[in-house]
Amino acid sequence: MTKKDIVKAISEQIGMTQLKTKEIVQKTFDAIIDTLVREKRIELRNFGVFEVKKRAARKARNPRTGTRVDVPEKYVVTFKPGKEMEERVRQLEQREAAEAATAQTAESQPAPAAAETLQIQPPQQVPAPAPQSTEPSPAPPSQNPPSPGI
Repeated sequence: MTKKDIVKAISEQIGMTQLKTKEIVQKTFDAIIDTLVREKRIELRNFGVFEVKKRAARKARNPRTGTRVDVPEKYVVTFKPGKEMEERVRQLEQREAAEAATAQTAESQPAPAAAETLQIQPPQQVPAPAPQSTEPSPAPPSQNPPSPGI
């Protein structure tokens, strides 16, 4: 889902124009970013916590050449989902597990009778036409037996 999809869904739900809704959504994102930069943490109840953390300097390897590379320390944004988000994702996980179990039981059921099974035949190969010759073809043999030489 993109920001455009979010704007469209919200504008349809609240009956506001997409242009005005986009402005509100963008201002919300900007406020989150500004707060993260200024305070290094923002907590949105039932959604989660964004936090700026300093990642320590480390040594890594260039995967292409295999040489060691020093990676400097840097700030990164982390996200810890809130209880409501975690619960809803867990429900999704449980629902998918239940659907998979249902599908597995359906597979273990005996196959339907042959009359009920749809048979799909592979396409038949049609022989390619013989190449056409530019020379005139010989006349077909006549049906009459050859007459004795007169």
